[in-house]
Amino acid sequence: MIKKRDLILIGGILLAALVMLIAVRWTAEAGASVIVRVDGQITEEISLNKTGVYSLNGGTNILHIEGGEAWLSEADCPDKLCVHQGKIHRTGEVITCLPNKLTVTVTGGDDSVDLII
Repeated sequence: MIKKRDLILIGGILLAALVMLIAVRWTAEAGASVIVRVDGQITEEISLNKTGVYSLNGGTNILHIEGGEAWLSEADCPDKLCVHQGKIHRTGEVITCLPNKLTVTVTGGDDSVDLII
C-alpha cells in the first residue's frame, strides 16, 4: 500500500528530474554541424548552415538540413524510428538508426566541460 510519504518522495523525485531536464534544455547551445557515423566510422561532417538534402549510407537514409536544424526524412528500416525522432539542432543531440548502423550527432558550439557527474 502506498503511503503519503511515498507519494511525497515520488513527487519530489519527479520534480527534481523535471527541473534538471529544463535546465539542460535551456543551457544547451545551438550546434554548428552534424557528424554522420556509419558503423561507428565518421563518413561526413555537414554544417547546419548549409541547406540541403543528403543521401546517407548508400541511400538508405535521407538527411535534410534547413534553418539550422537536421532531420531524417526517409529510411529503409522497418520501424522508421529514426524518421520519427524529429529535428535536432542543439549540441549533443543524436538521431540513431540502429538497423542501418547510422548516427547523426550535432556538434559545435561550446564543447567545454562544465561539470562531470
